[in-house]
This record gives sequence, structure tokens and C-alpha cells, in this order.
Amino acid sequence: MKLGAIEAGGTKFVCAVSDENINVEDRAQFPTTTPAETMAQVFAYFEQHPVDAIGIGSFGPVSLNQDADNYGFITNTPKLAWKNYDFLGAMKAHFDIPYYFTTDVNVAAYGEYQAGAGRGKKNILYWTVGTGVGAGYIQNGEFLQGYSHPEMGHILLRHDPRDLGFEGVCPYHGDCFEGLAAGPSIEKRFGKKGNELDPSNEFWEIEANYIAQACVNATLILRPDIIIFGGGVMKQSQLFPQIQTEFVKQMADYVDFPEISNYIVHVELGDDAGITGALMLAKKATE
Repeated sequence: MKLGAIEAGGTKFVCAVSDENINVEDRAQFPTTTPAETMAQVFAYFEQHPVDAIGIGSFGPVSLNQDADNYGFITNTPKLAWKNYDFLGAMKAHFDIPYYFTTDVNVAAYGEYQAGAGRGKKNILYWTVGTGVGAGYIQNGEFLQGYSHPEMGHILLRHDPRDLGFEGVCPYHGDCFEGLAAGPSIEKRFGKKGNELDPSNEFWEIEANYIAQACVNATLILRPDIIIFGGGVMKQSQLFPQIQTEFVKQMADYVDFPEISNYIVHVELGDDAGITGALMLAKKATE
């Protein structure tokens, strides 16, 4: 049995093929441009590498309500070329095989749950902070989903007093979590990417404050066993002790939580979390 995966990100698409034991045999990536250009490359890839099922993790928002007319669509995305695009329908029109369709953060969460930092945990929260901010939550082995998937990247936070003049970059909410802490917000403030900013810059304390606030909110609402962070911004290793310290301060001994160094942690699978999870979900689709 051959399994396929698509990790559809706002910047790039990654496609991969594995055997039934999730040993990756081939992978490719290409820029996220327009549906016509990018999906042509996806179709060509799986024509060259036939598979028995595909797991898809897509940037969003996406419609995951299987009773909705737009199930499988990318919906109200700021990437306007992809707005209201029938992603799953386009795939089914080309390949009549089983699919597992979910968000890009959900597939990464599943990879970490099965094979990364979430191994052995029942309830894990995976958060990515990069070009955007998004989260996937797994409770007792199932994705948290109501009317559709959560959008925890757009929760509202309190402005750090040192950052009051920054209005945020989210086109919908301005200074939500994504608007204050995602990669583009750093570029807006400094005119350069976060990885070009000195690790000792005071801004990282501000960033840690925002991320800690999000962790406090998630802890009070979800009570996860672990909070796992991935994404380009989180490759700043100095952030983790800063977030952990700020989290403890903000929580103020109100509720208990696991030992902090084992509670707010970095992704173990790195940039492979999404592809790994998508392949695992492809296998689940065949079952």
C-alpha cells in the first residue's frame, strides 16, 4: 500500500509518498501561488507517484463540516486567489481514492501526537507561530471540532505595555494573536525577519508575553497535557524559557499544570510534523 500526503501551507505545498509504515519514499515542494498553477503540480506529482489514499492538511480557514455544501473548501482566507476554492473536490475529480481532509495544524498535531513530543499523552495542543498562527487540539485521540475547526490563532490578547503603538497586521482583527506575534508582525515592526533579529532584543520578551497569554487562555479552557510549538518564529530557542517564566507569572498559581519545562515545549519532529501526520491520516482513511 502506498500513502500520499499534502501539506498545503500559505507559502509552499509539500507532497510526499510513503509505504504503509510511514517510511517516506519521495517528496517534493513547490510555491503556493494560484490554484491553477499550484494544483497542476500537485496533480502531476500524484500521477507520477500513484497512491491508495491521501491525507491533506491545508491552510485555512477550511470547511470541515461534512454536512455543509462547502465541505472540503478553503473558505475566507486572506490568500484571495484561494478564497472559496474546492480543494477536496478538485482532488477527488482527479483521483478516486480515500482522503482525510483537515487543517495544516491538525496534521502537524497528529504527527506530534503519534510520533513526536505528544507520544503517550491523551490531550495535546499543537500551536504553530510562523507566517500565521494556528492550533490543533487532540482530545482522547480525536480532533477538537465543533461547527468547524478552532481558529486559536485569532484569539484576542492584551497589548504588552511596551508595544502599545503597534496596531497588528491581521487583515481581519488587527491585534489578535496572529496580528501581534506572527512572522509578518516582526517584519512590520523591524523591517526584517525574526531570524535576523538579535536574540537579546527586548522584543523577544514582548513576543514571549503574547505567547504566554495564549498558553494561559488555552490552559484555562482546554487543560491539555502538553502544549507543543512549531513554526519558524519558534525556532528562536531563547523564547521557551521566557514563555515558561511569563506563563507561570500570569497563571499566578490559579490552576495546576504539568512541570513547566515539560509542558510548553518545542516540536520534536521539526518541519516533518505535518507530512508525518498527513501520511498517518491517509492510512487512517483506508481503515
